[in-house]
Amino acid sequence: MKLVVIGGHSRNVGKTSLAAGIIAASPELRWTALKITQYGHGICSANGHDCDCVVDQPDCPFAITPEMDVDSGSDTSRFLQAGAEQVYWVRTRVGQLELAMPQLKRLLADREFVIMESNSILGFLDPDVYLPVLRFDTEDFKLSNQLYFNRASAYAVVGNGDGAAWPGVDLSQLQRKPVFAVQPPSYFSVEVMDFLKKRLVENRPEMTGARQPDVPDFRDPVE
Repeated sequence: MKLVVIGGHSRNVGKTSLAAGIIAASPELRWTALKITQYGHGICSANGHDCDCVVDQPDCPFAITPEMDVDSGSDTSRFLQAGAEQVYWVRTRVGQLELAMPQLKRLLADREFVIMESNSILGFLDPDVYLPVLRFDTEDFKLSNQLYFNRASAYAVVGNGDGAAWPGVDLSQLQRKPVFAVQPPSYFSVEVMDFLKKRLVENRPEMTGARQPDVPDFRDPVE
């Protein structure tokens, strides 16, 4: 399995849009896409409001739900719109992702190319590429992203860093690893896809080059 993890330091920084753009730009990879949501930290990780992420199964602390509706308006439906072959929403209480890992690993055992929207999955899996999105105009910086910030393969960056104030975050990493400038609404660039191609499929002749994704603009504000 080749695994790409798309992370981000806060909500609404472009994680879902970047992942969808990658999927749309490489349909030949027949992506399996997952969004991992941990609930129970006071606000919904999806939008900061009332939360519908809670698993309503007292005997099971997690849920792995296939996305089947391309028009549901959810982040996972956007992965379907972009062309992912299979899409799943993984929900677990904060700090309990470990309980879902055995089932998740079985689910992915025979998948060739997997893309996940998550930071915390890095506590359990070692991806081929970890690509966090940074928005310098967003002050919040998740602890999960701080923990794994130095493990990034590269960074997808919105803005030039002026005025960024993230205590405890070593921004010198941006001088040591590839940095790709991305912009809304797609948060995608051919340079990002070229980088992924070299990491994942450089020996696969059927992937002859990156292209801009032929999908609608992803303007949904929920990331």
